[in-house]
Amino acid sequence: MPKYLKHLFAASALLFSFSFAFAEIKLPAIIADNMVLQQNSTVKLWGWASAGEKITVTASWNKSTVKTMADNEGRWMLRIKTAKAGGPYTIQFAGTNTITVGNVLLGEVWLASGQSNMEFFMAKTNGGYTGVLNYEEEIKAADFPMIRMIDVPNKVADEPQHDFTGKWKICSPQTADTFSAVAYYFARAVQKETGYPIGIVNASWGGTPAESWTRKEILEKDSSFNVILDRYKMQCEAYPAAFEKFKTELDKWKADSNKTKAAAPREPLGPRHSNSPYKLYNGMIAPLLSFTIKGVIWYQGEGNAGRAAQYRRLFPAMIANWREDFANPKMPFYFVQISPHRSQNPEIRDAQLYTLQTVAHTGMVVTTDNGDSLDIHPRNKKLVGERLARWPLKNDYGKKDIVASGPLYKSMKIAGNTIRITFENANGLLAKEGDLKEFTIAGEDANFVAARAVIEGNTIVVSAAEIAKPVAVRFAWKNVPFPNLFNQAGLPASPFRTDNWRLTTEGKN
Repeated sequence: MPKYLKHLFAASALLFSFSFAFAEIKLPAIIADNMVLQQNSTVKLWGWASAGEKITVTASWNKSTVKTMADNEGRWMLRIKTAKAGGPYTIQFAGTNTITVGNVLLGEVWLASGQSNMEFFMAKTNGGYTGVLNYEEEIKAADFPMIRMIDVPNKVADEPQHDFTGKWKICSPQTADTFSAVAYYFARAVQKETGYPIGIVNASWGGTPAESWTRKEILEKDSSFNVILDRYKMQCEAYPAAFEKFKTELDKWKADSNKTKAAAPREPLGPRHSNSPYKLYNGMIAPLLSFTIKGVIWYQGEGNAGRAAQYRRLFPAMIANWREDFANPKMPFYFVQISPHRSQNPEIRDAQLYTLQTVAHTGMVVTTDNGDSLDIHPRNKKLVGERLARWPLKNDYGKKDIVASGPLYKSMKIAGNTIRITFENANGLLAKEGDLKEFTIAGEDANFVAARAVIEGNTIVVSAAEIAKPVAVRFAWKNVPFPNLFNQAGLPASPFRTDNWRLTTEGKN
């Protein structure tokens, strides 16, 4: 058992040993009817019982029986081998009582996490989510019983949690309205191509930064992240007075007849705020660590755009943290690059590209063709989910002919007054609807001007009449760019820069 999981179970024991003393078998929420377990692997099953109680677990896919005994705090855990994809099966847990978990499928399990664009539901809601395109028709057609999803409720926790409240939902027109839209389209595409049952564990919360999803010890041991914890400590100390001020301002806003013209005051960050560092990890990720997953799909970054330079270190640190705690150092981690929006600077996309280029077993979906300058929640989640699915289909499920990525910057070469750019995934470079757009070029003064860009084979030659001695090129380097560079697979090129000049968000921690 990984060292951190031992600490987690120790913490859980302190909280729950009394509750489960002389108790019957209890299972965590994630081990329940309609669940999906990872196929062809050795998975953990766990729960609580009376101290010293003998537990026998029998799985119907191979009629294998595994036995264990609850420890002095009433905790128990065992490992059982799963078969190839299929079902439905049952799992029987027998001790002083018997629990039978039914309609279990063996397939592929993915954790979907991040902020609002991952949380975004299929249907229109009162919470500001406008629903996917044609959501009524999409939901009516969502009859896929081999796709299951369980939602981890939003929870801020000071210490790592052992469980959560939730139920597995079978995908149907009656349940799909509350599915994460990106995760639904991802699961649908993977299920269609592989035939495997797909289980999605959805742990997402709108507006949250990456540090909220990162274990406290990770933030403590890296000195560059200490400022996050120090700032949070000061905010918590100032919270009582700040909250009283907030209440006064909120009451005044509510009484103002012109309140629709002014933004409501924001509640200050305090001990129970969703943006608190490490506390969403405690409340929403820690309870999942013993559950075997194939990998992660992630849509987040908006909450860190103002500190994009820091995100270049924070995001990879969070990925490494999850891989360590799920005890899978090569766990696939596929994420979405932030779409164009007036609040999202190009540096956050650059940080995500940097993560793709420097962290193994990752994949990135580019969405520059799916932005909305006024709505940070683009409604075309089908495009996003299906592009995400390309990554595991190619890397993990043997569909080698699938192209997973659009063009990615590789290198540059200066030739006179031009710069030639080479790319990865550049087969069939093309400009949609006219000449290439959104290329800029600069000399040593770092003053970028609009450039002429021409495709030559699988490279692009960039120049501008006023730049005689160019040294750097940038592409789609705006909050809301409208680039039109794609590859033959119809996937857009990622924004990029060839320089390493100081970013505007450097020093913002």
